Amino acid sequence: MKKTSIIILLLGSLFTTTAQQLHISSFYDLQGLLHNPAIAGTSSKNIIAATYRSQWSGLSGAPKTQAVYGSFNLPKLEAGVGGYIFNDVTGPTSRRGINLAIAKHIKVNEKAKISLGIETKIQQYAIDKGKLAAALANDPVLGSSENKIKFDAGFGVAYVSDKMQLGVSVSQLVQSKLQFYSGNLNKSQEARLYRHYFAHGAYTWSDGTTKIIPNFLLTYLPNAPTEFQGGVNLEYNNVFWFGVGGKVKQSYMLTAGLIIKENLRIGYAYDAYQTPLSGFETGFNAHEIGVRYAF
Repeated sequence: MKKTSIIILLLGSLFTTTAQQLHISSFYDLQGLLHNPAIAGTSSKNIIAATYRSQWSGLSGAPKTQAVYGSFNLPKLEAGVGGYIFNDVTGPTSRRGINLAIAKHIKVNEKAKISLGIETKIQQYAIDKGKLAAALANDPVLGSSENKIKFDAGFGVAYVSDKMQLGVSVSQLVQSKLQFYSGNLNKSQEARLYRHYFAHGAYTWSDGTTKIIPNFLLTYLPNAPTEFQGGVNLEYNNVFWFGVGGKVKQSYMLTAGLIIKENLRIGYAYDAYQTPLSGFETGFNAHEIGVRYAF
């Protein structure tokens, strides 16, 4: 039952618009570059980081995601560059790719800027037919190529100050066709990379020792439920932080981490899911580890 359920779930997310096609992270507030290219280089420091996420761990073939990313400020050019590589595997399907972003910074005053960013993305989508054959022996998807390499692009705008970050962006603008299916679906039903629209924000209150940082991320796909996640982090004296948050009608989230010599952050996140797994026996959680270095 678990194997069949996860296959149905992952194929639904790949060939329809009812779910996100891009990987997610519980550290979204620390990884703005993953959903908005305008964030590239907006920090006062350069950043390199990596995350590992295991989701719905009680299910066979559950999603596992690894990502490495960087963001670099080019003050002489009033610009920033960034990018990330990722590996996202769910059962018999996988996504691997590289994303490159460049942003132009327009100074508003000494403490604030507006940033305009563009990104280009190369992704490889793959299906392991051997894992699907037993459950979907005669399915038309098994008659097509196992791998697809696709190009796409995105655009974003952000306002960044010493206390506030606000931005909007769109990813997968080109909506490249995947063409795994070899049946007779009409054009409007063909699998493709659908556009993802994002809005995000964060604000920092500080008394010099303690920082309180509320944040949110809104994700919209046409013909799919709008997703909202938000939370608040408390950071103490550049030593540690913890946070609470969640996704509306989906999960609750706890995060915590250590800050080592101001530049190195090591964090852990735990998500307790309520849906879409309420019908399954186990697998109501996700675990994520993140490392971030600023220099």
